[in-house]
Amino acid sequence: MNSDNLVKMANQIGTFFEAMPDREEAVADIAGHIKRFWEPRMRRALLARMDSGGDAGMDEIVLLAVT
Repeated sequence: MNSDNLVKMANQIGTFFEAMPDREEAVADIAGHIKRFWEPRMRRALLARMDSGGDAGMDEIVLLAVT
């Protein structure tokens, strides 16, 4: 599983939900989307990418949602 693609997809999800007026709701919706629609190995690979250092190329709102 290519972690660069996962980060790109997560950022696209984040961009969609970031337009919401309530930031806390947007963060929760990003997390919910990833939990509902990503298979476990995709989520594990994204978390491993985060563990490998820094922000891993993720947008701030996505980092908030994933953590």
